[in-house]
Formats: sequence, structure tokens, C-alpha cells
Amino acid sequence: MGSRTKFCLTLFLVSVLILCAGLALAKTDPELKQCKHQCKVQRQYDEEQKEQCAKGCEKYYKEKKGREQEEDEEEEWGSGRGRGDEFSTHEPGEKRLSQCMKQCERQDGGQQKQLCRFRCQEKDKKERREHSYRRDEEEEEEGDEEQEQEDENPYVFEDEHFTTRVRTEQGKVVVLPKFTKRSKLLRGLEKYRLAFLVANPQAFVVPNHMDADSIFFVSWGRGTITKIRENKRESMNVKQGDIIRIRAGTPFYIVNTDENEKLYIVKLLQPVNLPGHYEVFHGPGGENPESFYRAFSWEVLEAALKTPRDKLEKLFEKQDEGAIVKASKEQIRAMSRRGEGPSIWPFTGKSTGTFNLFKKDPSQSNNYGQLFESEFKDYPPLQELDIMVSYVNITKGGMSGPFYNSRATKIAIVVSGEGRLEIACPHLSSSKNSGQENSGPSYKKLSSRIRTDSVFVVPAGHPFVTVASGNQNLEILCFEVNAEGNIRYTLAGKKNIIEVMEKEAKELAFKTKEEEVDKVFGKQDEEFFFQGPKWRQHQQGRADE
Repeated sequence: MGSRTKFCLTLFLVSVLILCAGLALAKTDPELKQCKHQCKVQRQYDEEQKEQCAKGCEKYYKEKKGREQEEDEEEEWGSGRGRGDEFSTHEPGEKRLSQCMKQCERQDGGQQKQLCRFRCQEKDKKERREHSYRRDEEEEEEGDEEQEQEDENPYVFEDEHFTTRVRTEQGKVVVLPKFTKRSKLLRGLEKYRLAFLVANPQAFVVPNHMDADSIFFVSWGRGTITKIRENKRESMNVKQGDIIRIRAGTPFYIVNTDENEKLYIVKLLQPVNLPGHYEVFHGPGGENPESFYRAFSWEVLEAALKTPRDKLEKLFEKQDEGAIVKASKEQIRAMSRRGEGPSIWPFTGKSTGTFNLFKKDPSQSNNYGQLFESEFKDYPPLQELDIMVSYVNITKGGMSGPFYNSRATKIAIVVSGEGRLEIACPHLSSSKNSGQENSGPSYKKLSSRIRTDSVFVVPAGHPFVTVASGNQNLEILCFEVNAEGNIRYTLAGKKNIIEVMEKEAKELAFKTKEEEVDKVFGKQDEEFFFQGPKWRQHQQGRADE
């Protein structure tokens, strides 16, 4: 009886598969759908047999698709040519579709012809979408040469370069690996690390300390940061633009006081134990985050805390929600009330609080952008780390530079917007790589697109330019490492270095008369921020009309 049932099942499967093979292909693969439907409606089958029948349909369908992919499809797509050649972008779409349809007339049977025509139409739609996408990309990149070295720029970091240190339902911490992992050219940043904290509304970052000195910058949102310093609690209500120094080993915790907006904090870290390597230590905690108290023996903890083991175990096993958790409105209100608010040097005596970068007037400002810069006198804790903080807001279609820093290396984070970066680099020039010798250095243009959350580094002495797209402003947060004694040398616009040179120096350097040099370097009447390339072309086009 069992063998007869098995034979009937096999016979039925074959008949169903033959029936399905002639059906037209639809978006939901009707061959497979119809086959499974026939299995389901057979009353003489029990549930197990129906399941076996459905699996048979799937197996047949997979084998059939595999055979179709292996065939050269000469009959279907054209004699002597493969699928890719038939839809070559060198031929108009209408012609490609017409040729494909003609090939379908060779098929036997109405159902097979219908199936072939459907495939031709779907292939034509796909090719048109891909062609349209490529055309849009080409139009967007027209006139831009930055793609030439985009994949070769060791100074630019994107999402794939970050690693996630903490992730919970309430937020995350992502960290950029050691700069030297990307390139040996970044050995000057061996002892620094960069990290981002993102905390959801009403999230609480549990108390911790790090074996690293750090500078925090609030790039978005508002919250309260509390530090424990020499058995005293110091709470600060912070908002966008605030700079906060956290000394190595200082316990601190953070709460996002906003009910709707996320809190974003950028952290530049300088480890004090191992160059370029830092650790986060959690005391208050449990299993997740794990408390370092648990590393000690219970005998030691019982003696130190004068508490029985059973109570200690209960205390240190409750927390398992991670390093960023949800806080209640009452808890947030209580912690934010204790915040002293931003304290700005020198009006609060000894500066241990925050400094808001946006409360200063911009050091550079015109129609094409603004530059906000901190100074050591604004926030003395920066001087101890020899770091300056700046924020540039380039108007859409505008550009900043070209210029270079005399001794400071710039670590820049794109806070908002998109654009492109160009750096003149002598280390990666083709002549240097080939070992050629000439009368002077050669430079390679390192060019990359940059967008929100991109990170880029500009070493000291390297001229560079940042250009905002025509869609929105480009906002960039910058940490200047080795900032003391740094001078910014501008290469275009007012106060550029060429204008200061003597007549003889200009003529000898350019091998032309001073008047010709001055015509070029004296024409730009703006300073630091200028019209960008695309904007300038657009304006010229309108003027010609």
C-alpha cells in the first residue's frame, strides 16, 4: 500500500510539473506557485504528502532555473550572441527589444512564445533602469575629476572603517580603528582615537571611566554630563556646540534630556597607557555592562564593602541591558536640574565646565561660509592637550581654501551635508613611487567625495580644499592636533602668501613679470571662503545669457 501511494505521488508530481512548465512567467513565479497549489488541493493527500509534493515543486523549479542560466540562450536572445551582447548599450532600447521579440517567434507553442516575450520585456525594463541610473551618475560627476583617485585616498574614512563598541536599543558607540591601520602616513596620529556616541531621546549612558584624556564635542542635541572629581559631583547641561574636557580616569555619565531628538557627541581620545589603544571601565553595572567589581574575589569584596556575598551577588547581577539604557522623565528631570549649565571661561573662575564654540563671533565670514575657532584662552583645558577645535559651515556651492596648516594635523568630521575634498600630497606622487629623480617634488591630487559622518585627515603642510555641493551647506567639525604655534597659510584670496612676496621672488619663482603674477593672485577679493567651481560656472552661464 505504501509503495502504491509513493508511486501515485511521483506520477502526480510529474504530471503537475509538466503542466506548470507551459505556464507564462509572472512576477511571483507562477510555475512554482501553480505547482504548489496543485499539491495543496489534492484531497487524497495527507499533510505529509502535500509537504513532500511542495518540496518536489521547489526542487524542480531550482533545477530548471539552473539549466536556464547555463544555456547560452541562443534561440531566445539571438543567434551567435549571449544575453549581455543582445542588450548591449550601444544599440537603442527599441531595437534591442524588437530583435528579442523576433527571436521569440522561433519558439514552439503559444505558451513558450508568451514566456519568451515576457522575459524580453522584463529584460528591457531592467536595462533601461540601469542605463538611466548610469546616465544620472555621469551627469552628476560631469566636470568633476575627483573620482580619479577616490579609492586611493588614505586620508578619508567612511562607515565601513568604523567598528561598533556598544550597541543597545537606546544608542551606540562607534570607534575608528587606529589611524595607522589605514596608512603609515598617519603615524603622527598614532596616539589618538576618534569615537562617536549616539544616544536616543531620554537615554542614559551608565557611569564609566576611560584610560584616555578626551575632548567631547556636542554636534547635535542636548543633555547633561556629570563628572566625579575628587569626591565632588560636577554636572553640566550641554547643547550643540559645547566642548567638554574629560580627564583620564574621571568617572562620568551622560543623559539625553530631550524627549524627541537624539544626542550626538564626537570624542577625540588620547590614551595614556598604550598609544592608540584605550579601554572603558564600568564600576556601577552588573553583567552587561560587566562591572569591574566582579573581577575581584568575593572574599575581597565582602571585606572591602562590608557586605555578605549573597547580597553582593544580587546587586551585581541585575543590570543586563547594556551601557546605554532608558531613563524615566522623573530621573532625567532630577539629573538635569543639578546641571550647572554651560560654564564659560573666565567668568566662572577655574574652568572645569564647558565652552560653547558658537557663542564666539566667527573668525572668518562672508556669503560663502563661516569659520568658528576656539583659542586656548577660550578654554584652557585644550592647551593641556595641545588641541584646538573649529567648526566650518560652507554655504552650498561654496568652497574653503586652498590653505595649509604649518604644524597642526587636522582631523575633520562631516557633521552635515556633502561635497568633495582635494589634497595635494607629495608622498603618493607617481614619480616618488617609481623612484624617479627630478629637480623638485611631485604632488598627487587626492580627491574624495565626503558626506555626513565622513572623516578625513589633512597632515601639516598639505594644501587642501573642501567644496560644498550645490544641494546643501557642508558643516565640518575639526580637531587640530599639535595646535600650539600653528599658522594657517592661505593660498588664494586676500592675504595669500604670494601677495606678500617681493617682486623679485615672484618673477624668479614664476618666470614671468610681477604684473602677470599679481593679476592672477590679486583678482580674488574674498578671503578664505569663495564661490565653488560649479557655482561659479552656473553664475557665468547666467551672465552670458
